[in-house]
Amino acid sequence: MKKIKAQLKTLSKSLAALSKKVEKITDQVDKLKAPKKAVPAKKTVAKKKVAKKKVAKKAAAKKKVAKKAAAKKAAPAKQVTMLDAVFDVIKRTKKGVTVTQLREKTKLDSRQLSNALYKLTKKGAIQTKSRGLYVKK
Repeated sequence: MKKIKAQLKTLSKSLAALSKKVEKITDQVDKLKAPKKAVPAKKTVAKKKVAKKKVAKKAAAKKKVAKKAAAKKAAPAKQVTMLDAVFDVIKRTKKGVTVTQLREKTKLDSRQLSNALYKLTKKGAIQTKSRGLYVKK
């Protein structure tokens, strides 16, 4: 029990020192900002409470940023392009896919679909078996 009390005392002293440092930094930032009307000085107890709240908010903000960074690193979302969607439908079939089947499965309009088919044939990923029928190369 004595160890815990000693640890709590050292922790409270370090928090008090940290709050003083935060107060100094905020004062420096305030000096850098444009001077405003003089504000009456508040009690030191209120400043300590405000400083502790600021420290807690900063710690919470750092945790949120760390969580967001971890989420971004963990799951980089790869967006499926129009060409990928069309090529996936074509490569799933052995006999080939017609333009109408492609339009139904990809939900693309005729202009987008014809552009995608043109680009895929130029890349050499697909070939036309007959008019309106496309297969994977």
